[in-house]
Amino acid sequence: MPKSDVPPRGYTASKDQLLARLRRIEGQIRGIQGMVEDDRYCIDILTQISAAQAALDKVALGLLDGHAHTCVIGAEPDEQDGRTEEMMAAIGRLLRRG
Repeated sequence: MPKSDVPPRGYTASKDQLLARLRRIEGQIRGIQGMVEDDRYCIDILTQISAAQAALDKVALGLLDGHAHTCVIGAEPDEQDGRTEEMMAAIGRLLRRG
C-alpha cells in the first residue's frame, strides 16, 4: 500500500509531538545506560527507570485514547466490536507487564 493510501491513525494530528516525546524517552534510556556504565547508586537508576516507564505509559494512554476515538468509534458499526476487543487485548497486555 503506497504511503498516500495509508488511512489516518488516531495519532496522526499529534504525530510530531508523539515523536518528540519518544525522542525524550530515548534520551532517558541512554541516560540510564550511562548511569549503569558509571556505576551509579542502584536506587537512583531504579528511580530513572520508573520515570521512563511512566513516560512510556503516558504515550501508551495517548495512543489508546486516539485509537478509541478514531479507530473504534470511527469504525463502521459492524467493525466496532472487533476493534473494541482488539483494544481491550492491547490494554490487557499493557497491564500485565512486569
